[in-house]
Amino acid sequence: MKFLANKERGNMDCLFCKIAKKEIPSSVVAETDNLLAFRDIEPQAPVHILIIPKKHISSTKELSKLNVEILGEMALLASEICKQENIEDGNRWIINTGAEGGQTVFHIHLHILGGRTMQWPPG
Repeated sequence: MKFLANKERGNMDCLFCKIAKKEIPSSVVAETDNLLAFRDIEPQAPVHILIIPKKHISSTKELSKLNVEILGEMALLASEICKQENIEDGNRWIINTGAEGGQTVFHIHLHILGGRTMQWPPG
């Protein structure tokens, strides 16, 4: 069963909320008070890690002056993870927004991809 959250359903069925609450196991790479980073279960590169806020934010469309600082926290953690994973000299960060932008889980998340040469355009 695929867990998705959207504005109509809230975050009750959100896969990433359940992972953040440790209701669903994940391969945790790093954790802070506000963020959780874990390995993607369908990796698109040798290193594929997701960073999520523990508080539900559906997408970049819900960012505001009240919560935008979470992106800075995500970026700092991503930099630390890239060093930890030994991909700091070559990696890609991605945040998909909306179904047409490739977002499949409607809880904002940053993908870190590395361990292989990235192509352009990305797709």
